[in-house]
Amino acid sequence: MYLLAIDGYFILEKFLLVGLIITLSMVVAMYATYAERKVAAFLQDRIGPNRAGPFGLLQPLADGGKLFFKEEIIPLASSKALFILGPLLAMITALMTSAVIPWSRPLYIFDREVSLQIADINIGILYIFGVVSLGVYGIMIGGWASNNKFSLLAAIRGASQMISYELAMGLSLIALLMLTGSLQMSVIVENQQGGRLGGLLSWHVFYQPLGFFIFFICALAECNRTPFDLPEAENELNFGYHQEYSSMKLGFYLFAEYINMFISGVVMSTLFFGGYDIPFVNEATWNIHPNWLAILGFMMLLTKAFFFVFVFMWIRWTIPRFRYDQLMILGWKKLIPLALINMVVTALVILIWKK
Repeated sequence: MYLLAIDGYFILEKFLLVGLIITLSMVVAMYATYAERKVAAFLQDRIGPNRAGPFGLLQPLADGGKLFFKEEIIPLASSKALFILGPLLAMITALMTSAVIPWSRPLYIFDREVSLQIADINIGILYIFGVVSLGVYGIMIGGWASNNKFSLLAAIRGASQMISYELAMGLSLIALLMLTGSLQMSVIVENQQGGRLGGLLSWHVFYQPLGFFIFFICALAECNRTPFDLPEAENELNFGYHQEYSSMKLGFYLFAEYINMFISGVVMSTLFFGGYDIPFVNEATWNIHPNWLAILGFMMLLTKAFFFVFVFMWIRWTIPRFRYDQLMILGWKKLIPLALINMVVTALVILIWKK
């Protein structure tokens, strides 16, 4: 009975954590649409949304309500089951990536240590890549099931782009794994703590700047963000792979993009910028309750992730998109060789350093 009670508490903890992360991701995605329009307005010397609520803060609710009450249209010539499955798969894969991220230090509730990580598996990075690769199916299925040639063409572009840049992204992390010796996300975060300046100089970005640069570019391509938004190139296609979608099915595709941006920022912060580590200070010397440290660490991780979301938006409204041949040349002929060179150089440095 005691073991059953412990398992029940464990299941309840994980259930609540999953609900918290899903809610957080949805709220962030909702207000990322507002932030996108405000950032664009700032860069273009405009005001941006300012009508719905104070400073336009209720604009995401207005947009969501508009999508929710729009007429839902399923084309007669489409494959209806796959037409519905496409946006669902895109949304689910966007949310599943967060399962292996250590969001902060453990909380202590009623003398129980509650981990703020859904699953601390020893193949965390492989899990992330496995889930991210499933996102291709959401785009491809949606474009094909629409029975629209423009949607299919955009879906093929998106799938080939994502597959191409996943290779460079994976290779850029091999050098990082050589440094940490583990695929476990919690171990990677712990490896970045304890150095000078409150752990700042232990962050992997200082040891793998080229690896981070490649990973960041590939993250832009994976999220279909400018200058890699060829699947939605309105000047070449009608509207992209989700042209035939309306109502909340279209909303799922749009939300999935913003959730992917947020999770990409969290993953980059975890792998290269210390995760929940607070720079310039040594938290171990703070004489405060561990729960406050966990909350501060969680807020620090969100701050780093929001910074990357802002950079994604900044790039979108600053840099024009590539031609498709330029995009593929950059992925196959530039980033993959750079990632391989970075991997070999890192291996040589590690061998020489050990001697």
